[in-house]
Amino acid sequence: MALIVHKYGGTSMGSVERIKNVARRVAKWHAAGHQVVVVPSAMSGETNRLLGLAKELSETADGRELDMIAATGEQASSGLLAIALQAAGLQARSYAGWQVPVRTDSSFTKARITSIDDKRIRADLDAGRVVVVTGFQGVDDDGHITTLGRGGSDTSAVAVAAALKADECLIYTDVDGVYTTDPRVEPDARRLSVISFEEMLEMASLGSKVLQIRSVEFAGKYRVPTRVLSSLTDPDIPLDEEMRSGTLITFEEDEKMEAAVVSGIAFSRDEAKVTLLGVPDKPGVAFAILGQVADANIDVDMIVQNQSVDGTTDFSFTVHRNEFARTLAVIRDKIAPEVKPREVLSDDKVAKVSIVGIGMRSHAGVASLMFKTLAQENINIHMISTSEIKTSVVISDKYMELAVRALHKAFGLETAPAKKP
Repeated sequence: MALIVHKYGGTSMGSVERIKNVARRVAKWHAAGHQVVVVPSAMSGETNRLLGLAKELSETADGRELDMIAATGEQASSGLLAIALQAAGLQARSYAGWQVPVRTDSSFTKARITSIDDKRIRADLDAGRVVVVTGFQGVDDDGHITTLGRGGSDTSAVAVAAALKADECLIYTDVDGVYTTDPRVEPDARRLSVISFEEMLEMASLGSKVLQIRSVEFAGKYRVPTRVLSSLTDPDIPLDEEMRSGTLITFEEDEKMEAAVVSGIAFSRDEAKVTLLGVPDKPGVAFAILGQVADANIDVDMIVQNQSVDGTTDFSFTVHRNEFARTLAVIRDKIAPEVKPREVLSDDKVAKVSIVGIGMRSHAGVASLMFKTLAQENINIHMISTSEIKTSVVISDKYMELAVRALHKAFGLETAPAKKP
């Protein structure tokens, strides 16, 4: 008997019929003797609807109240799923995050989990119940409801699996695994049977929408085997077949890892670039710029500082496009008066494209092939960032899909690599 955590996304919970299918699938795992904890998302579109109502009332709504509103979607899903499980003949009990409790910090709308008390969940599992825990939410030390940000239900599920030392965390979604890139952009994209935590972390951080980045961080830190698979298959599919489906996110040293130099192409359309021209080239200038941005709770992605010329330098960085207007306001009101740039340039029509693969560590010329491929397509590179297992470029967003398709072909990702002997 294993302890398995299931997570179901908004599409999986999108109607009464789909909730019934989730209940059937969970019942199948329970009937096989497994202990099951289920973490559901809000029904598809519900969180957007609720936050849209708040936006109609105020463009600058308080984060605490937004969390109060947004958290109700997952609570409704959890109660509905518990009822469906009971109707299917199972003992089931649902909990909101604060009832477990799932403890978080007080960063409303983007809180981070600090601890999970597993006593109530374990007691119910030992009593033969299926436990349903709301995703996306928790409670801070002052008793305020918090939410974890978009995609936070993935994080909740993996964190619960880590706290319970679960045998596996199954992330059920509307896709059947992790692909070499988005099949909607490249029809020849191929589903990976196995990917390393390290590669998945890079893919998630670089724009892949399959898993939320913090869920992968939790999985890697606590070594929780995690599988991404489809909830749109027949819920009565044989259990052994379902256990082999999807993509297993595992450890690099796993002998089953496919021998690919590059495993995938990630991309993000939601980028914006800011450049401060002619800032003083002196110690502390980077902090004077990025410290103010961080104080505004704006995440910075890629950073480039040019060589000094006549005592000045150019400083560029990227942010999420949703934070573009706020970033420009911070520069105008706080940064520019202090560092006095000659000019501020901005562009919210850029995209980031990245190649990812643990095989890049031991193969030379990977970045060179990437740059050659983009040059052949007459695509200009604005910024470059590298690490051991990825290379990212910022380009004009109108060329993003062309770049993805060209790179996918250049690295032969449409064909499975040879198996290790």
